[in-house]
Amino acid sequence: MDRTRILILGAAGRDFHTFNTLYREDPGTEVVAFTAQQIPHIDDRRYPPELSGALYPDGIPIEPEDDLERLIAAHDVDSCVLAYSDLSFQYVMDLSSRVNVAGAAFTLPDLRASMLEASVPVVAVCASRTGAGKSPTSRAIVKIFRDAGKRVGVIRHPMPYGDLVKQRVQRFETLEDLDLQETTIEEREEYEPHIVAGSVVWAGVDYGEIVSAAEKEADVLIWDGGNNDISFLNPDLYLTVVDPHRAGHETSYYPGEINVRMAHAILISKIDTADPADVQQVRDNIRGLNPSATVVDAACPLTVEDPEVLRGMDVLAIEDGPTVTHGEMRYGAASLATRRLGGRLVDPRPYAVGEIAETFEHYPHLTDLLPAMGYGEGQVHDLQETVARALDGTADAVAIGTPIDLRKLIEIPGPHTRVTYEMQPLGRPDLRDLLRGLL
Repeated sequence: MDRTRILILGAAGRDFHTFNTLYREDPGTEVVAFTAQQIPHIDDRRYPPELSGALYPDGIPIEPEDDLERLIAAHDVDSCVLAYSDLSFQYVMDLSSRVNVAGAAFTLPDLRASMLEASVPVVAVCASRTGAGKSPTSRAIVKIFRDAGKRVGVIRHPMPYGDLVKQRVQRFETLEDLDLQETTIEEREEYEPHIVAGSVVWAGVDYGEIVSAAEKEADVLIWDGGNNDISFLNPDLYLTVVDPHRAGHETSYYPGEINVRMAHAILISKIDTADPADVQQVRDNIRGLNPSATVVDAACPLTVEDPEVLRGMDVLAIEDGPTVTHGEMRYGAASLATRRLGGRLVDPRPYAVGEIAETFEHYPHLTDLLPAMGYGEGQVHDLQETVARALDGTADAVAIGTPIDLRKLIEIPGPHTRVTYEMQPLGRPDLRDLLRGLL
């Protein structure tokens, strides 16, 4: 029997999960390759035979998405399956057009069919866009369960950028585990706050095995999603976080709109720093997409470790990388805090070196903040050098708006302070009301 030849379009996350759940054991299909997009240094690898199963004894190549048309022709591809997230509808249709012109079908996978079942209750925290506020929402939910005496396991969206076999099932209980598993800055930003709060974090590549391991240690599982991806687990409560700083994106990004439509509850975050008109636009869009969803209002108040470091100064603002790069935010916590304290934002581009300079070329909307890129030792080195050059130049101080304490990873040779925020529900219903049935 001829097998349908499939090319999975991905970014080292949903793509592997889509393969594992929909195609790995399907004798009627042959996945000829994965493509890689969004994340640097993840192409020119292989999905190894230890993970790909008996139908793929040599593993599966991972190629750059830039080679899409060549790959379709070389592998005689029948269908390209989209398996990554945080994409504008325009981008999705542009990608579809490229695929169709090259002679293949363009497919959106059955996302519900890829959802795994757990033997304990599951709360999924997803979003309309990257950086909407999933992580602080997840931490607030974890605290409610822990205060009720529940053992909580946090299952985090995959970020397997290293040795995929070693990263098959990852368990992080201590900060030392982050060092042992050589995590990137992006991984640390997601895992470290949960670990500091006392939770065990699970991640990796094979989420069937990850769920099986995590549910043995937990009374409840929290799916802490990445980007605006769909939950990998079938949840008892599906909570979607939307961002009024990007009003309208909840109806124009894939798969963020799916998250809004699927949600049992929708949390509007950052109301305290958003324009009221934008908050109302988001409310109206939610009502149109999912009128039966429970809506929770929330603020994300900022805390500045030492405000005097920033007050009236020329400040280099360092922000969460994914949020301001492919998440397209033009500011973050550090930028907002600097402006509130009468500071002026320094343009980091004249001081950028190496891969940080390349990041600015790839994301031209970034003009007065520095994304905390650190997918490898080279990027971390370039980030540190960029900060040092800015402080030697026009910056008086540095505001660190990343979810982790970046000072543990790079040296900042000048005045600096952290800017943090947590999620704070406003009025009723609140998160405890949403979780009452599971408590």
